[in-house]
Amino acid sequence: MKAVLALLFIILLPTLLLGQNRYDVVIDEIMADPTPQIGMPANEWIELKNTTTAPINLQNWRIGDATGQSGPMPNFILQPDSYVIICTGGALASMTVFGPAISVTSFPSLDNDGDQLFLRAANGRTIHAVNYTSGWYQNEVKKDGGWTLEMIDTKNPCAGSNNWKASINTAGGTPATKNSIDAIINDTKSPQLKRAYTTDNTTIILVYDEPVDSLAGATITNYSIDGGLTLSSAITLAPLFNLVQLKTTMPLTANTVYNITATNITDCKGNAIGSANKTRVGLPSDAATGEWIINEILFNPKSNAFDFVEFYNNSNKIFDAAKLYIANRNSSGIISSIKPLSTVPHYIFPGDYIVETEDADNLSLQYLVQNPDNVFIVSSPPSFSDDEGTVVALNFQGNVVDEVKYKDDWHFKLIDNAEGVSLERIDPSGISQDENNWHSAASTAGYGTPTYKNSQYKLLNAIDASIQVTPKIFSPDNDGRDDITTIQYAVTEPGYIANVTIFDAAGRPIRSLVRNGTLGLNGYWNWDGLDDKGQKIPIGTYIIFTELFNLQGKKASFKNVVVLARKIN
Repeated sequence: MKAVLALLFIILLPTLLLGQNRYDVVIDEIMADPTPQIGMPANEWIELKNTTTAPINLQNWRIGDATGQSGPMPNFILQPDSYVIICTGGALASMTVFGPAISVTSFPSLDNDGDQLFLRAANGRTIHAVNYTSGWYQNEVKKDGGWTLEMIDTKNPCAGSNNWKASINTAGGTPATKNSIDAIINDTKSPQLKRAYTTDNTTIILVYDEPVDSLAGATITNYSIDGGLTLSSAITLAPLFNLVQLKTTMPLTANTVYNITATNITDCKGNAIGSANKTRVGLPSDAATGEWIINEILFNPKSNAFDFVEFYNNSNKIFDAAKLYIANRNSSGIISSIKPLSTVPHYIFPGDYIVETEDADNLSLQYLVQNPDNVFIVSSPPSFSDDEGTVVALNFQGNVVDEVKYKDDWHFKLIDNAEGVSLERIDPSGISQDENNWHSAASTAGYGTPTYKNSQYKLLNAIDASIQVTPKIFSPDNDGRDDITTIQYAVTEPGYIANVTIFDAAGRPIRSLVRNGTLGLNGYWNWDGLDDKGQKIPIGTYIIFTELFNLQGKKASFKNVVVLARKIN
């Protein structure tokens, strides 16, 4: 009888070991970029570790990434606290030199800059997943290739980037053996609800900063939403388990911001979420001109820093950063170097300031960044020249919604060195291309204000005023007919000051007609067709540019066209 039981146990053992729990086996080492070679063969591979005290059969398990999954693994018993290398058939011979290795068909191509990898058991359950980036190496030299990414604490698999670093083994990695950076991480950090987005008007996706407990994430009573809505279901989504899908009983309303609160959510170490973890959500719209504006530009960074561009949601709409683009214009004036602000849905709410840059950590070293979550890293972003260039903002349809052709002489003239000084927009509703609507960021603000209100912010209130020029064609030849043109003004309140400048068709100033002139409620100025030197100017079209302002900050500008003509003798 004992012999029969023993035989049954041997027969059933592989089957009993197939059904596993999350994190029983983890992906704990990744060779994504094997070149240049340091000491490892020029192969991509990953390493798995059994974190339990029982053997586990990997038969029919699979690995994969966002583009697909591998073929099934062969019959292989992974012993407790042991490792196995997973690679292609072509790499198997060279990798078995280091220890146990098995090959799979359709081994995923590992992206150098980042990829989402998952490990699935034979029953289809996701056991572990990682979404690595090149930043996880935490080493500028090693991220360029030849070194593996190693997990620090395999008992803390959902700690994310804080639990990974580049290998310090001189060979470049530790295939089939304990990781060179193996250590214990004391994880006491609670999971945080970072943001949310919608896939339709009744489906909301919550995004956490780390994987959460599947059961807690799927408990509907752990969530509440305002705006008169109620929730009908919650599902924790594989493979990373940092997303939770919520369903509402009624559709969301456009241009409405809803607040979602999460409670009683825990991570895989049992750390509980804060009692008032909230985020906003709504239905996004496409941006139009004047709604999504360029608000701050750093085009001449310090030698150890990077450009940045800040945008502002100047509307009551919600925008999706994944459907907004930044670009420049090339030497031919054609829009080029178009890049999305985000590769994943990330909502921007009314009044939000969003910053695009190449290196968020470096930005925080150079300036005060009040809202780090509003900094979007764009790989190989459009370049902006130190002397002049064009920043272009486009919407999902590819339409230009804002554009600024900046020049370095827009900076405050008393700044000796504008390196590291950003240009700030003064009035969000003002004209983008008006250099008078831009000013150097204040020294008291550290010469830049990424992710928050500009140091030079000021609403330039519109004024009720009018400028008329008559006649629009005049001939200053002293014949008593239309020898001068008259600029008439009218305002509705006293205290205004005026500047009137006349430009030729090429945009060159030729006459400063009025400088800081005080105004009554109405009046006029005359122009006789002469320049500042009292000399006659050629016939042609001229622009009369009038600026009105007062000490309360109200301001308006007017452009009037006039034609100067003379009789032909």
